[in-house]
Amino acid sequence: MSSMNGADAMVRMLQLNGVKHIFGLCGDTSLPFYDALARLDHGIDHVLTRDERSAAYMADAYARVTGRPGICEGPSGGGATYLLPGLVEANESAIPVLGITSDVSVGARGKFPLTELDQQALYQPLTKWNTTVDRVDQIPHAVRSAFRAMVTGRPGATHICLPYDVQKHAIDPSQVWAQPGHDRYPAYRFAPDPAEVERAAAMLAAARCPVIVCGGGVVISGAHTELETLATRLNAPVCLTISGSGSLPGSHPLNAGVIGTNGGVEATRDVIGQADLVLFVGARAGSTTTEHWKMPAREVAILHLDIDPGTIATNYRTDVALVGDARLGLAALADAVHARSAQRPADAVDGRAVVARSQARKQAFFASLAHSADRPIKPERVVDALNRLLPAKAVVVADPGTPCPYFAAYFDAPQAGRHFITNRAHGALGFSMAAGVGAAFGRPDAMVVSVMGDGSFGFTCGEMETIVRRGVPLKMIVFSNSVFGWIKASQKTGYEARYFSVDFDRTDHARVAEAFGVKAWRVEDPAELEPALKAALAHDGPALVDVISQQLQDTAVPVSQWMG
Repeated sequence: MSSMNGADAMVRMLQLNGVKHIFGLCGDTSLPFYDALARLDHGIDHVLTRDERSAAYMADAYARVTGRPGICEGPSGGGATYLLPGLVEANESAIPVLGITSDVSVGARGKFPLTELDQQALYQPLTKWNTTVDRVDQIPHAVRSAFRAMVTGRPGATHICLPYDVQKHAIDPSQVWAQPGHDRYPAYRFAPDPAEVERAAAMLAAARCPVIVCGGGVVISGAHTELETLATRLNAPVCLTISGSGSLPGSHPLNAGVIGTNGGVEATRDVIGQADLVLFVGARAGSTTTEHWKMPAREVAILHLDIDPGTIATNYRTDVALVGDARLGLAALADAVHARSAQRPADAVDGRAVVARSQARKQAFFASLAHSADRPIKPERVVDALNRLLPAKAVVVADPGTPCPYFAAYFDAPQAGRHFITNRAHGALGFSMAAGVGAAFGRPDAMVVSVMGDGSFGFTCGEMETIVRRGVPLKMIVFSNSVFGWIKASQKTGYEARYFSVDFDRTDHARVAEAFGVKAWRVEDPAELEPALKAALAHDGPALVDVISQQLQDTAVPVSQWMG
């Protein structure tokens, strides 16, 4: 029997599950694991980060663009606490991410060793599945369990706590095996109850103005073709949550775009407002999407298709609940609706005409801002330039502050699929740059653009060292307005503009980037914006454009309601 220790077993289990990249940061209790990564021939690229939060955000975006679980790791103590925010975001966003944290030795527990922490208790309420390994023979089963939990049912984040001494104990190599099919998600798809599909199809066919609202579950499931088939057969407008961006191509004649308080505009509100039936697909019908549960109105008939039964009927009385995979469910609905095509009302609303009118109003308003020569630069001008300059397969990663509503409303991804990423579950600043790195490793054939406010830049700028060291050709755009804009705008609307502790001094982000070795431009004149963006996108390495832009509270930002 060949020699193998616990750290070796962990590396081999990751290898057997098809892992190609790990994002993480070194620490004392991780030494055996790092030694195994150094000694063994495994084909895994370890990406050293400068912050454990960044490692988790990288793994999140990597999983989103690859369809494979993302893997991140960190040491005990502070490392375990720093990794947690990214796993929380991934879990709430139904993204499979495995966090591996090393820990103090089993025999040292309770003796006040440096970095001791009850990691299992910390992660328990915030991950889909979580364990602490106490014996070396538990490692293979723990990894198999983590992958199964990540990719089946509603995807989510998992965590394994790996003590230092267990990593050094000997293990029988015959225990090290992986379950085929758990290297991708979603695994083990299941379809909704056929009887409920028939009930839902009858209501869809009879509706005069059905509207489909798609969340992130449609993109996760890869249900774009099935969605298009159903929407076309019904001639029904399709509205999107922010996470549902990419459910249909941006230019599809039935794609009305993002609705809700963040990214929705009056024209798209009118689309959802005229519905007599709404089908939610892979969406939680949360406060942002539904304008705080006001749209759709309470009297509108509701159908809901979701992999998670706990999501259905949480916020709306639901006429038909369809529990199952979005792709299989939409395919079944499309077939059942097709069989009832003769039952469509004679006065059914023309969904294409509804969307065309909505998009014309929306684009006319957008164009008036996108062509403005005002200073500071309007954010719409940046989005407009990127819509024209980016290649079709580009991926845009936005932080949840200043960039999110603009890109949610106006960014045009011509193809269906994962081309827009933002962290909508908890909205922590500092996501975009790190997530852009993960997306670039996961989809090396695509141009990846990270857009962020200067508040977010301050959270994460240390990762530019990672970007330069690893040669990641990430393009970064900073909206520089010297403010935590979302909070200042909320203070303006809800607290009579009593601004308190939201403004900070301007940083020359271009000079900071250049100090790290990133090619950078600083733009104050709107006329110089497009040339700078063109140069940055054409640069063969990482590049940053620092855009001196409007403060959020002074803009026509597509946000219908702030906190307050």
